[in-house]
Amino acid sequence: MSRARNYFAWQSRMVAPELGRRVVEVGCGVGNFTGVLLDRDVVIAVDPDAEYLGRVRERYPNQPNLHTFQADASDEAFLEVARFRPDSCVCLNVLEHIEDDHQAVRNMASVIAPGGAIVLLLPAFPALYGPIDRNLGHYRRYRRDAVARLAAAAGLRVRRARYMNAIGFFGWWINARVLRRDTQSVAQIDFFDRVLVPIMSRLEHIAAPPFGQSLFVVLEKPA
Repeated sequence: MSRARNYFAWQSRMVAPELGRRVVEVGCGVGNFTGVLLDRDVVIAVDPDAEYLGRVRERYPNQPNLHTFQADASDEAFLEVARFRPDSCVCLNVLEHIEDDHQAVRNMASVIAPGGAIVLLLPAFPALYGPIDRNLGHYRRYRRDAVARLAAAAGLRVRRARYMNAIGFFGWWINARVLRRDTQSVAQIDFFDRVLVPIMSRLEHIAAPPFGQSLFVVLEKPA
């Protein structure tokens, strides 16, 4: 999905307004979303892969507000990012890759200031789990009720939880349950991004769908 520019822009429009001025990006990868955050006062790009962090530094040189930090969000070492005094965390299509997602969310809650936010983008609906998920290293897919339990266990409130990408729900189901694909088709991604995303993003801005391929969540730490 890194090729899907319209889809990335749609995600960015939803995520960016929910974040504060001092942001921890959990699972930054090679920094595709990091660039969106560089207008903030402080950005802490976190990833367990040192090579990815090196690529982030090369990609965004001479950025005094950008810091990189090597850790898995579920590890105790992650708690050290608290020294940057973050007010928000963003975790886009990453939590499903972490085996102990409860500990990861607890750690994120621990490092942000009271009143701060944790923004998550998650693959939705366990029924869609299939070969592509396994190949991508996903441990799970999520429903809103599971996220509510995850939040409550970490002492957080659910500010927003909405499904997105309703058309993608059917495409993922066909790939997972009918075609049994283990990788995403480049042609499918290109058609989805070029033709469908501009229409869907407008429609779903007006009314959130009752289901979707993804789940967009904003959690809040009580003040």
